[in-house]
Formats: sequence, C-alpha cells, structure tokens
Amino acid sequence: MSDSLAAELEAARRRTLSLLAPLDDAELVAQHSVLMSPLVWDLAHVGNYEDQWLLRSLGAPGVGPQHDDVYDAFRHPRAGRPSLPLLGPAAAHAYIAEVRERVLERGVTDDFVFRMVVQHEHQHDETMLATLQLMDGAYPIEELRLPRPRYDGPAEVCVEGGPFVMGTDADPWAYDNERPAHVVDLPSFWIDAVPVTVGAYLEFVEDGGYDRPEFWSEDGWKWRQSANLTAPEFWGPDRTRRRFGLVEPLVLDEPVQHVCWYEAEAYACFVGKRLPTEAEWEKAAAGSTVAGANLGQRRFGPAPVGGGAPSEYGCCNMLGDVWEWTASSFHGYPGFRSFPYREYSEVFFGEDYKVLRGGSWATDPVAVRTTFRNWDYPIRRQIFAGFRCARDA
Repeated sequence: MSDSLAAELEAARRRTLSLLAPLDDAELVAQHSVLMSPLVWDLAHVGNYEDQWLLRSLGAPGVGPQHDDVYDAFRHPRAGRPSLPLLGPAAAHAYIAEVRERVLERGVTDDFVFRMVVQHEHQHDETMLATLQLMDGAYPIEELRLPRPRYDGPAEVCVEGGPFVMGTDADPWAYDNERPAHVVDLPSFWIDAVPVTVGAYLEFVEDGGYDRPEFWSEDGWKWRQSANLTAPEFWGPDRTRRRFGLVEPLVLDEPVQHVCWYEAEAYACFVGKRLPTEAEWEKAAAGSTVAGANLGQRRFGPAPVGGGAPSEYGCCNMLGDVWEWTASSFHGYPGFRSFPYREYSEVFFGEDYKVLRGGSWATDPVAVRTTFRNWDYPIRRQIFAGFRCARDA
C-alpha cells in the first residue's frame, strides 16, 4: 500500500505542475478574482500542508515552518492573500520540491494522513481550475473527448422507501464528515435519472425564470436582485458560453454548471420539483463507481448526460461531470468526531453551507466517492456545480 500511496502523491504533483506549466510568472502571482487566491499561493500551500502533515506531524524535521502563517487558509481569507509575503513562483516550486523529496526519502506509510494529503492536493487542483476559468484570456486545454450516445432513458426513477446505511466506517480514504456509518430510513421518492441539462435550464432562462419571483425563495430572490443576474455564470448572449477564455455555443445535452444553490432551487420550483436531500442523493447513488465517469479533467467540462455505469436505481452521472447541489445544510452525522483536525469539517457545520455531492469533471477519482461530502455557500457559482431534481413519491 505504501508504494501505491507514493504513486498517488506523485500523480497529484504531476497534475498540479502540468496545470500551471502554461502560465507565466505574472499569471501565477496575479489575483484573477477576489473569490480566489493567486495561483502561486495554492502552489506553495499544498507544499506547506504536506510539510506540516507528512513531516512535522510524523516527527520529522520540517522544511518551512516559517511559512505556516502565510499559507494558513483559515487565518487569511482569499481576497487578502495577494498582500501577504508570498513565495514567488521559483521559490514556491523549490519549496514544494524539497518537501516532497524529504517525504519520499523518509518513506510513505499506510497512515490516513498520506491519503489526506493526496486528496488535499487534488482538491486544490480543482480550485486552481476554477481560477483558470475566471482568468482573462485563453488557457490552453487539451482534452480527451468522451463521445456519448444521446440519452434516451427515463427522465426520473423511483427509489423505494426503507432504511439504508449512509456514510462509511470502512473506506480508508473517507474524511471525518463521512463517518460514522449510520442507518437512515427514507420514504419513497422520485429523482432525475440524469443531471439537469443546459437545454432544460435554458428553457427556464428563456421563459423569464430570472424575472419571476414566484420560483425563488425569499433569500434567493434577494440574492438574484442584488447580483442582477439573468443566466448561469459564464453564459453570454445568443446561447454562448465562455470556457477557459474561449467563446463557444452552449452544448444542450451537457449538465448545466456554474449555477448556485439558489438558482438550482428556483429551477426545481419552475418544474414542480425540489432538490434532493443528501440522504436521498446518496441512496440513489448506491452502486455508482468511478469506472467510465468523467473525472480528472479527461475533458475540460461536463460530457453529454447518460455516461458511466448507472447506479443500482438507474441514475446516471452520479459521479463526475458536475457537483450536485442538495437541499441539505452541512452538519455532522450522529456520533461525529473530528479527525485529524477540527478545521477540516467541524468549523463549517451549520446552516450557512449547503452540501454538494458526486464530484465534477475536475475532481480526481481518488478524491470522490458516493459518501464524499462537499459544501459551499448557496451563492457560489464559480465552482463546477449543477444539480438534479427530486419529488415525493
């Protein structure tokens, strides 16, 4: 297992460096959006995290403890990070390389912290992809096209009521918020067989959905008015979108992405449905695997719906393509215990954050599973998020 984990560490690092390789130093140090960090901050941060967890926490001398404050994600909000004394691109590359060299020299063991560090770097790679999407100018993308036949299955499937085991006690990659496994008893419900597509969401837009308060919650309508928005993030006029600096036509059979929770909630009301709870989502996803899923930026965007192996209930695209908003706020499961530190999950519990499930095209396969829980503010649109709808049976 240690050789496998060492290979996963190296794979994550290759991905990080390949994402940043096309950029010059000015692009690395610039803040492309106040919502995001300068890319050079993310680069040094993954090295500092590894320095703390794979060297110092395991009793080895650290490389750069003097950097701990600058790269503390909880102490410094993203908007203010450009003002910090950040390592420059060359110094950041040298720092993370030295940390990795010492980690590999010391040896990789089967401890959870090694899996945590692998997933952490992949999560920052996805964050950096969101930054690159926000960047002015084109970013060169090379992608493996994933042709899929037009989806002709049912629009929704029925998930029979009854108990199921939510979360996990056994998955060695699982974070604290996925634990402990516990039984949840749900009534029967219907859920969309595929995520809501661009074409379906376009009907909401062109039917004046952004100007009709009857579809929006009170908080959602206040947000929509204050933000003065009329379509998903990056959509342009004449059914176009901007993707990594390139303007191209909307692809109607792809899952819609770059919509926030409020937009997803309003669309669900528009079609007479609702968002699934995260328990409903997880039960409906039973049996879904990463095999054939659109993950790990094989394609720099969602693929047409209907791909990958369906779940036991017949739901497609439960893993990959887009993160899916759920109706649920982020809380710990019964019996939750923080591990290995409170700031990973516990400090975010509460009604402020909504849960997303399933991963996106930008999520690496080792960093997603049917029990994995992501969370964000209900106004966030730069993330690669879409949704599917549900209704009571």
